[in-house]
Amino acid sequence: MIKYVIGDATRPQGEGKKIIIHVCNDIGAWGAGFVMALSKRWKDPEETYREEKICDLHLGNVQIVEVEPDIIVANMIAQHGIGYSPDGQPPIRYGAVRVCLTAVNDLAYHIGATVHAPRFGAGLAGGNWNDIEKILHETMDVDVTIYDLK
Repeated sequence: MIKYVIGDATRPQGEGKKIIIHVCNDIGAWGAGFVMALSKRWKDPEETYREEKICDLHLGNVQIVEVEPDIIVANMIAQHGIGYSPDGQPPIRYGAVRVCLTAVNDLAYHIGATVHAPRFGAGLAGGNWNDIEKILHETMDVDVTIYDLK
């Protein structure tokens, strides 16, 4: 089930374990979009991302970072580069989104967590939210909350 709420995805609502998901690029660039809110709240997601060797930032990989006893941030590598390609293709890679979400779903199911996110992949990554929402429905067996800021 996907629920939409007004709020801050860095302050996930509800009880129990929570996984905050978002999209990262595969070139080691962290500095715009939702990651800025993450870095303001916790330092570990950015540090973990930056510690990876560029060759390890493969599309479809997920970095799991525990930021509080009941909150995990999942850095999903699902964006190729940081800009549109010369032929106009956005940096989002839907196949990588699917692989990442499948892995996050497995983790969430195993630890009894819910999943929380902004409308990831539809901002700077250039994705279409309707396409991403469809992938969420196809891959997630746990409750998902999507946050829109006021």
